[in-house]
Amino acid sequence: MDVTTETFQRDVIERSHKLPVVVDFWAAWCGPCRMLGPAIETEVAKRAGQIELAKVDVDAEQTLAAQYGIQSIPTVAIFRDGKPVTGFVGAHPAATIGSFLDDTIEKHGEAVDAA
Repeated sequence: MDVTTETFQRDVIERSHKLPVVVDFWAAWCGPCRMLGPAIETEVAKRAGQIELAKVDVDAEQTLAAQYGIQSIPTVAIFRDGKPVTGFVGAHPAATIGSFLDDTIEKHGEAVDAA
């Protein structure tokens, strides 16, 4: 899902209390971003229900990019319990992304009791 400054609180911060949210900080002009995007979307889709993907266009959402100190793109940050807990910078092969997501789910993906 595309996330804006207006929807970030709900779509990322609040959602991350239920499961890890992968935030892909990208820009349309960025070649490595265009390579990473489909790979990360595919890998997250394989783990549906365990992790969620949010995409932030840093050109359109400069406030969010500044707030999270994004200096290079693509940058991927995993949010859990309202804060970034891990991530990586740069484009990586699908297998590497898959392993990263599996590790993230193992470390940060336990179910949160709603009670």
